[in-house]
Amino acid sequence: MKIDDLIMELMNYGIAKELVDDADIVYTTNRLLELFEVNDYQPDENDGFRELHLILEDMMSYAIEHGLLEDTITNRDLFDTRIMGMLTPAPSVIRGEFLKRYESSPKEATNFYYTFSRATNYIRDDRIAKDEKWTSDTEFGLMDITINLSKPEKDPRDIAKAGQAKKSGYPACLLCRENEGYAGHISHPARQNHRIIPITLCGEAYNLQYSPYVYYNEHCIIFNDKHIPMKIDKDAFDKLLDFVRQFPHYTAGSNADLPIVGGSILSHDHFQGGGYEFSMVRAPYEREFKLKDFPEVHAGTIKWPMSTIRLQGKDREQIAQAAEKILGLWRGYTDEKAFILAETEGTPHNTITPIARMRGELFELDLVLRNNITTDEYPLGVYHPHQEYHHIKKENIGLIEVMGLAVLPARLKREMAALEEAILSGKDLRADDLTVSHADWADEWTKKYDDINKDNIHKLVQDEIAEVFSHVLENAGVYKRTEEGQAAFKRFTDLVSE
Repeated sequence: MKIDDLIMELMNYGIAKELVDDADIVYTTNRLLELFEVNDYQPDENDGFRELHLILEDMMSYAIEHGLLEDTITNRDLFDTRIMGMLTPAPSVIRGEFLKRYESSPKEATNFYYTFSRATNYIRDDRIAKDEKWTSDTEFGLMDITINLSKPEKDPRDIAKAGQAKKSGYPACLLCRENEGYAGHISHPARQNHRIIPITLCGEAYNLQYSPYVYYNEHCIIFNDKHIPMKIDKDAFDKLLDFVRQFPHYTAGSNADLPIVGGSILSHDHFQGGGYEFSMVRAPYEREFKLKDFPEVHAGTIKWPMSTIRLQGKDREQIAQAAEKILGLWRGYTDEKAFILAETEGTPHNTITPIARMRGELFELDLVLRNNITTDEYPLGVYHPHQEYHHIKKENIGLIEVMGLAVLPARLKREMAALEEAILSGKDLRADDLTVSHADWADEWTKKYDDINKDNIHKLVQDEIAEVFSHVLENAGVYKRTEEGQAAFKRFTDLVSE
């Protein structure tokens, strides 16, 4: 297709997706002509369009052919975002539309904003569709598993250029509001098609946006207007509860504020949320207890692999105060018998991963107890995926995993395919680089099944990966699900009850 027709096709897309107003058609067309250095414009008149990624791929092929673009992965991402930025309305337009729809309902507002973020290609649907996703039943209910294939691998040429590029302090990080509309560069993604929604939490300025690589439905990020470090305290509990008050159809949580158990950008205060029911929300109370100072707050531990205290009630201030008390006790809590050490040589180890949601008219706050201590035996963390599971999951257990969704590395796609083929054909698993790390694990679980065949092998592998993930979460739990471990957990909740 000639560039004139591609520009018209993209304009047809923009008009259909309500990105380009009738008054802006000529203006936007001329901006695209300028970008592609086209002086004449005589397209074949039509009102059709293909999927967006196909249009953009053809446009980039034209740009490469005409010397407007060097063909690397990063340059392509910078260029197609620049294209989409020309179709993306100004922040004031999107914010006004969001607020107008919020007056009808919070859900209508977020539906609009999520649809918009996908239409602008800020959320790259074509890449996210590549992710492999499934659910498998475990002792703790259905676990969600994702093999993340949506983030493109870096081109060696891009890596080399990024290493040579002058470091910039603007924007300070990927979460800063200054990313809105930012052109980006070789080591910072372009964001011309990015729009944020200002919100207020407990009187403080925050912003709402979606994650470009959504790991679950409407995966959003709620970030402070200021580039200040994350901190788990009463303010964080208050703000999480205030967010779900304003957006009751969303869950909101925070990564912990210490390394290893944080799993996130600790330099910028932010939360994550979204419109998805994680397995954790379905976990029932396992042992309930009273809070002497907060009689209106329903408290208990839940049946979940990570050690979690759940608080419920109608009064969010009471819940936040109860959470503050629990956090304060946990920060300073040591139980050497259970290998819970509040600090070593002045380095703190105890913190909390909090998750807020509405359950009907009740506010609900889950407090997941975390500890980041390391030892010679467990240099990556005692309460971290243990060595025997690193062939599946070695990375930190952050908020998303805590709630029951495993985000697994892309390498597993090829490795699991090779493993399935090797098991079916009886090959030596230790003779192939793709399967050797999985050999001991496969030897163990294949004994459980009388019949493994080409029709069931893929599902069996998926289920066994989910089983590993549930064990990984148990590794990250500070109190093990044994009689001794639960007795130790009770010692702490008894202290909380006083």
